[in-house]
Amino acid sequence: EVTLVESGGGLVQPGGSLRLSCAASGFTFSDYSMNWVRQAPGKGLEWVSRITPGGGLTYYAGSVEGRFTISRDNAKNALYLQLNSLKTEDTAMYYCAKGCSGAYCATRGQGTQVTVSS
Repeated sequence: EVTLVESGGGLVQPGGSLRLSCAASGFTFSDYSMNWVRQAPGKGLEWVSRITPGGGLTYYAGSVEGRFTISRDNAKNALYLQLNSLKTEDTAMYYCAKGCSGAYCATRGQGTQVTVSS
């Protein structure tokens, strides 16, 4: 069974930082590109970032480029998202996901909530 479990969310002030983690199991993690997607309150899913299986290539939505950094540790079956210079509009549930076409993914975790507020 494919399982993705996110952690690391929380409440942070504008300009602050968080590091999200995703623990993957049930599949050969190193064979797959991995993604982060998010859903803000009352809005649809938004694709945030993708990393290739070996970690050599990364891609970002324009809204987070230069502020967020995706990374992975294939030895630990772990995916990460470093969130810096957070803005109130980054408030959302963040999901680790695989098998994505845009923001629509075959498999997502249960999510971790990020709230940016003063």
